[in-house]
Amino acid sequence: MYTYNFEKLEVWKIAMELAVRVYKLTDEFPSSEKFGIINQLRRASTSVSANIAEGMTRGGKDKARFIQVAFGSTIEVLNFLILSEKVGYISTETLENFRVQILELTNKLNSFHKQIDK
Repeated sequence: MYTYNFEKLEVWKIAMELAVRVYKLTDEFPSSEKFGIINQLRRASTSVSANIAEGMTRGGKDKARFIQVAFGSTIEVLNFLILSEKVGYISTETLENFRVQILELTNKLNSFHKQIDK
């Protein structure tokens, strides 16, 4: 089976892992949040890996822009996770566990962006 370049990137793998974790986590949220926090978290988390993948089909400044958008979506995920903790949907420990992964992802996105933007 053919593997696309983006599938080989560690940063994409981490982003995909984040999205899977978000989907599993939000399965436990109240159904009243289906069109609220659940939707926002899932859309933002899938946007990260999708923008990395799409960016890999572009060149130069376009590729760098997609990585910036992926970074922004990662921060959006963090924002909604903080909100989820504040309203009692997730524990502080769960939030902190996600923060570790988000920090790793944003560091790798920054590094990748610097490589591309040279």
